[in-house]
Amino acid sequence: KNIILERLPQTVMLFTTAMLVNFSITMSIGLYLSRHHGSKLDKLFIAGAPTSVIPGWFYGIFLILIFASYFHVLPYGGLVDVPPPSDPIQYFLSMIKHMILPLASWVTSAFFLGCYGNRTFFLIFSTEDYVEAARAKGVPPRQIETKYILRPSLPPIVTSFALGLINSWSGAIITERVFNWPGLGSVTYSAISAFDTPVLIGVTIIYAYLLAATVLLLDVAYGLIDPRIKAKFGR
Repeated sequence: KNIILERLPQTVMLFTTAMLVNFSITMSIGLYLSRHHGSKLDKLFIAGAPTSVIPGWFYGIFLILIFASYFHVLPYGGLVDVPPPSDPIQYFLSMIKHMILPLASWVTSAFFLGCYGNRTFFLIFSTEDYVEAARAKGVPPRQIETKYILRPSLPPIVTSFALGLINSWSGAIITERVFNWPGLGSVTYSAISAFDTPVLIGVTIIYAYLLAATVLLLDVAYGLIDPRIKAKFGR
């Protein structure tokens, strides 16, 4: 338990940040592309979507070669500089510097496919009959986006966000090993190598409990954001 709780904050700091950054960027760009589908930029993202098949750690190796080995502007890996700075502000800045490459590798890996997926998702909602009727009535485009497209799509968006958040807490074994990041993924790798069953069971149980709690909270959230679900509960 202590081993897992000791490494969990580092994993949350890196992969939850990557998930939040990626979610915000892909949602914004996906919504923009859905408004300009068929444009050159839209075709560029469609063409780039297959690059997301490559895992983040693969991009991480090239980022290390470029920015750490060739340009010498960023560290190869680790949590902080060696020796660690004694000043809290310098210590924090050192952690941020060491986060840049692994964070960039994960954001790069999921970027094009995330934008393309959200673009297609919003495009499906934007072609619904009630959206076309709102356009025919002369409803302003901004109001159509917020009231007729974004609001009905909130349940799947919230689901994607919540499950992505929980998944980010489990870490990534290979990525943490490539960047020597002392998180939950590194602990899992060491436990597998040493046949440390209690640690593996502990990681699995914690993830299962977090997933169950997330699903329960999602059921409650659906009732708050979707009036149709409220009506069903009231019968």
